[in-house]
Amino acid sequence: MHEIGVAVTGTGFMGPTHIEALRRLGIPVVGVMGSSPAKSAAFAERMNIPSAYADFDELLADPAVQAVHLTTPNRWHFETAKAALLAGKHVLCEKPLAMNSQESAELTELAASVNLAAGVNYNYRFYPICLDARERVRRGDLGDIYSIVGGYVQDWLLYPTDYNWRVLASEGGKLRAVADIGTHWLDLVQSITGLEVESLCADLYTVHTSRQRPTGEVETFSGKVQAVDATETIPIDTEDLGGVLLRFSNGARGQLWVSQMTAGRKNRLSFEIGGAEQALWFDGENPNELWIGQRSQPNGFLIKDPGLLGETARSYTAYLGGHAEGYPDSFKMCFKAFYDYIAAGDFAAPPFFPTFADGHREIVLCEAILKSHEEQRWIKL
Repeated sequence: MHEIGVAVTGTGFMGPTHIEALRRLGIPVVGVMGSSPAKSAAFAERMNIPSAYADFDELLADPAVQAVHLTTPNRWHFETAKAALLAGKHVLCEKPLAMNSQESAELTELAASVNLAAGVNYNYRFYPICLDARERVRRGDLGDIYSIVGGYVQDWLLYPTDYNWRVLASEGGKLRAVADIGTHWLDLVQSITGLEVESLCADLYTVHTSRQRPTGEVETFSGKVQAVDATETIPIDTEDLGGVLLRFSNGARGQLWVSQMTAGRKNRLSFEIGGAEQALWFDGENPNELWIGQRSQPNGFLIKDPGLLGETARSYTAYLGGHAEGYPDSFKMCFKAFYDYIAAGDFAAPPFFPTFADGHREIVLCEAILKSHEEQRWIKL
């Protein structure tokens, strides 16, 4: 697709996902860095990647690398994103952009000062159906927006024996379910409607205040049966689930529910946007359908078909009607927007991909949610 070499940091769940999407776009992955030189080498051999880096300095020194994808645990994002931008590399970072808003503000300011692309992987924006919903809302089909409700629920941390680095505040931050999945929902509904959250009130809950750490780390969404013989009991102070009441910039009301402990829900992001004329409902476990609600005529379903989608959604749709597109395709299309922007070469132009500024906004929201929960009151942004 483009003559650009990409290096990927991280060899867990997200690293291979990024690599697959890049390769489907025809963008060469020239190197990889894991948590140790041995992991880097083994992963590079398994994935047929030319270079395995011992550390991040070696990665940045490689002239074949023009862009870096960061898929490591959250605590490494600020340091590596900053170093990569200062080294003249384009950066695509997994969310969250950093561990706090001071770090994300610094990264946003740095990104604005260089002629480089700096993005955060809020990939759910790029489901064709979500892009079509954005076009419908932005052209006024729904009329004035009154309500935005929904949630993001999973079950992979349902049991106290379920463990992953994400449950540790030292690795992922003080918020977990909200920061890990709730931010995807917040970014998506704001990008669709063009509205911003102005104030909020949160109530969060840690069900399992301790968990059993099994021998070795457990991959996120690995689908593997986790180890039964735990080596130690560890305290947990990140939230398992919770709700957030929202007020948007136009006066609309909203509600977000997040849970990583809802049995049977594997990865369900859903939203319902209610307006004066129409409503839209989307279920991320069926991402090729959009429900369109109406008062005075029959409701309808839009099934993903490029011939029926709006112009923008059509440009990010790879397959014909009747051919489903899903989670891996959302990465591919997010990266397409990112690398098309680089190829165009106008870094003063407004980008269509999620930016460091978007990533900073999500961290500001997370900090407000945490403050609201701790103080049990509404917080104005």
